[in-house]
Amino acid sequence: MQSEQISQKLIDSVIGLSIATLIVIVWTASLILLFTVNISEHILVLLLAILFQTFLFTGLFITAHDAMHGVAFSQNLNINHLIGTISLFLYGFLSYKTLLKKHWMHHNHPASELDPDFHDGEHKKFFAWYFYFMKNYWSWGQIIIWIIAYNGIHYIFNIPRTNLTLFWALPSLLSSLQLFYFGTFLTHREPLKGYAKPHYAETISLPIWLSFITCYHFGYHREHHEYPHLAWWQLPGIYKLRQSI
Repeated sequence: MQSEQISQKLIDSVIGLSIATLIVIVWTASLILLFTVNISEHILVLLLAILFQTFLFTGLFITAHDAMHGVAFSQNLNINHLIGTISLFLYGFLSYKTLLKKHWMHHNHPASELDPDFHDGEHKKFFAWYFYFMKNYWSWGQIIIWIIAYNGIHYIFNIPRTNLTLFWALPSLLSSLQLFYFGTFLTHREPLKGYAKPHYAETISLPIWLSFITCYHFGYHREHHEYPHLAWWQLPGIYKLRQSI
């Protein structure tokens, strides 16, 4: 029995590492390709490219999120945290150490004054809560790094500003809205019947394929809070089990 558990943990680690590596590689390749495209292409093609890059940006954050739970590569926590650090740096020059601390405050004190993801009682509406949320995670230092990187890539590699804006800056912003909407606003706003304790988290009941497209199963949030040791790709199993009961 113990050997089976060790074997399964190894398999899960290999899968987690493979998925994380794939997301980083596809994000990088897609970004390099989109930096070189002619933006005079059909508007629908450009829109799909922006949405695809947004989806990949969200994948970077979800990968870092798994690392915060020690499941990006559970066989070696040093490698696991390195994956998280790289993913958050690529996502938006964010500090993995800082977000790791804040994320566990969120899990330990959900929907409370100690929860950095929660509103202050006044900013409950979507955009008010979003800007209040972002204020807790962004700093002037990160904004300055963004500006330096944006202009550095433009001048050093001669990448058009329009491409940088459409396929790098804009998808990053849209990704933050996507993550907030599906991972915080819908899942942690107070239901009409009140919160379900102790996790204060609700699940967005979507088909598995749609749950993946919307936010890498981040909408299965009650399941995530109840089983924080599971990776994002394992959440549908728990969701299906709950639905069958």
